[in-house]
Amino acid sequence: MKVRLLYFAVLRDIAGKGEEVIELPDGTRAADVWNRLRAQHRALAGYERPPMTAINETYVAADQVLRDGDEVAFIPPVAGG
Repeated sequence: MKVRLLYFAVLRDIAGKGEEVIELPDGTRAADVWNRLRAQHRALAGYERPPMTAINETYVAADQVLRDGDEVAFIPPVAGG
């Protein structure tokens, strides 16, 4: 299946792009995608738990199973003052 992965804020900087379409096996969960990102980008290696996760613009638990055509976004925490 194919899903569209969106990158925001610091994740965009780390990935070097705003989005991409990735191919995944059926039964893949959002958390599996996060672990894949951690393996690809050293800067994410220390983040075992995924940040807030959205599928098709709705916040979900990271154990949500993905479906073909889903849009997945991990929302990094934002600091401010």
